[in-house]
Amino acid sequence: MLAAIGLDETHESAYRALVAVGAADVSALARRLTLGEPETERALRLLERHGLAAQASGRAGRWVAAPPGVALGALLTQQRHELEKAELAATLLAEEYRAQAAEPAVHDLVEVVTGADAVAQRFLQLQLGANAEVCALVTGNPVVVSGMDNKAEEQATSRGVSYRVVVERDVLALPHGLTELSTAIGRDEQVRLVDRVPTKLVIADGALAMVPLTSKAAEPAALVVHASGLLESLAGLFEAVWRGALPLRLGESGTVREAAAAGPDGTDLEILSLLLAGLTDASVAKQLDLGLRTVQRRVKRLMELTGVTTRLQLGWHAYERGWVARV
Repeated sequence: MLAAIGLDETHESAYRALVAVGAADVSALARRLTLGEPETERALRLLERHGLAAQASGRAGRWVAAPPGVALGALLTQQRHELEKAELAATLLAEEYRAQAAEPAVHDLVEVVTGADAVAQRFLQLQLGANAEVCALVTGNPVVVSGMDNKAEEQATSRGVSYRVVVERDVLALPHGLTELSTAIGRDEQVRLVDRVPTKLVIADGALAMVPLTSKAAEPAALVVHASGLLESLAGLFEAVWRGALPLRLGESGTVREAAAAGPDGTDLEILSLLLAGLTDASVAKQLDLGLRTVQRRVKRLMELTGVTTRLQLGWHAYERGWVARV
């Protein structure tokens, strides 16, 4: 509990014991802590340096505890001050980095990270540094990290970072695949499933991406891609795979299950037919006795489902998928 102010378990136990008895000599405290007297005295000396304990006046070898409200309050204030200075330094460094990277050279847009430890560390950094969203494509053959089983993911989601993850079907057959997916979904991560993802990929805040380097070398390697046309292409690849994937849900028993494909219902098909006949949104709403916003919301969902950006494209996809017939 007090590790943040520099006390390990032994020192914290010594302070708690001293607080409980008020004052004690080294031998009595050592018996209470089940420690040797030299180790107990070293712990008391460290507490003394932190202002948490002092030797009783008039009696050698007897120690008293400093009042926790005063002593710990002072240490916590000092710790907060140090954290504020560290935050300021981090902010200044980030500003300096952004200024330096405003017009990066071509060779600075991509980093090559080599070695299993370095790749794993960079993967964790991407997630720990994310502020809004992490997107990932996960394959069924993890080499360094699986993308679903690290504490950084839990820390990021606890800070409000959202996750969108697409896993390929082979992940379900991994020894801990279903457990990890259940845990991720339980953290309110959005998880979808496809038969095969084109590559492993993680994108943090749309500003930084990481992809593996395919190589016959024994040592794993990866590319870290900064803001650039290449990063935009990787983000577009993720969105395309995401749109074509099926959502995974937790069943009542806590098991992972695939959600049914979200196709258009009867009302959606009626809306499409009337729009293709030339009616406006308002006319469609009146004809079907729906609210205008309901019509517009359904049309937007259909556009997202088909991955298009215009209604003209939506009409073409609706015909290609057999949702409507050619007039």
